[in-house]
Amino acid sequence: MGAVVFWPVNLASIPSPSTAVWQLGPVPLRAYALCIIAGIVLACIVTDRRMRSRGAPPWAVLDIAVWAVPFGIVGARIYHVLTSPDAYFGQGGDLVKALYIWEGGLGIWGGVAGGAVGAWLACRQLGMSFSFVADCIAVGLPLAQAVGRLGNWFNNELFGGKTDLPWGLQVHVMSDTQPGQAMLGPDGEPELREGLYHPTFLYELLWNLGVAGVVYALDKRFKFGRGRAFALYVMLYTLGRGWIEAMRTDTATMIGGMRLNVWTSIIVFLGAAAFFFLRKGPQEFLIPNIDADGEPAKGFITVTEAQYQAFLADGTRPDAAAAGDGGEAGDGTPKAVTDEFDDPSDEGSDLSAQKTTSTKD
Repeated sequence: MGAVVFWPVNLASIPSPSTAVWQLGPVPLRAYALCIIAGIVLACIVTDRRMRSRGAPPWAVLDIAVWAVPFGIVGARIYHVLTSPDAYFGQGGDLVKALYIWEGGLGIWGGVAGGAVGAWLACRQLGMSFSFVADCIAVGLPLAQAVGRLGNWFNNELFGGKTDLPWGLQVHVMSDTQPGQAMLGPDGEPELREGLYHPTFLYELLWNLGVAGVVYALDKRFKFGRGRAFALYVMLYTLGRGWIEAMRTDTATMIGGMRLNVWTSIIVFLGAAAFFFLRKGPQEFLIPNIDADGEPAKGFITVTEAQYQAFLADGTRPDAAAAGDGGEAGDGTPKAVTDEFDDPSDEGSDLSAQKTTSTKD
């Protein structure tokens, strides 16, 4: 297994790994892929805690991830390929490399869109509210993005222009013939680009950590529902992605003098802001569905926090979710207890005070 070699040129700078791929026998271990996997695991753990604290069973997050993760990866790669066409369709491009996701190149917007499609399909299978799931993942997703950005550090990619700031980034010249390895100079040491560069991947990593913290805190305080916590995440992320994207120097599609992803950030921010301020409804919770005989049935009923508290306390179900109704819509999917939730009367109550095995998010 190859060692990670650093070549310091400035004590007040950030070094970069000279190796992004290690060989475990015939199996290549790619740092980028490992970072993506670690981010997915972290997102699942955080989302599981949030879902369980609101009534979902512990297995639900894995059933959703089985759909959302593959769709998200495919969507992210498609977005990258379509927005960076020259590398794959242009002169000298290689279309086959569109499949090489381990070399980097996953577009977040394609990932979110693809993951949303996968999650929606999973929710249809489970009989679970899609907006409930979206709000629960609004903290785990930016954490996953933060971990994933470490893969860009290993790949020596997604850096900005030159800088003399103390946190300037050393960047290796990566080999074209040995993927994941830095080129060696005449002295046999890993070759570095001249100067230091803005570590834009690190800026986005730190921004994503901040987004996760802000969404968690505000959601805990104001109890956003009906997809508003997810919309808040999108708003905050696009605010950071816009200015960080403008600092990058890698090749990108330009429209009107701005990078395509900057335009995308602006448009997505406006859409998320409109949704956030126009959408109404309190935080969603789940209770198990029942059939006409009072036996467990497929899916879950979406209820308010007050109704969920009552169910935990003594099994009380809202009228619309009583036995015999089943909480079923005409298409066989569980419906919400009410078309428009009333604000919970005990928004300040503490779920941990109830007798339940769910965990705090």
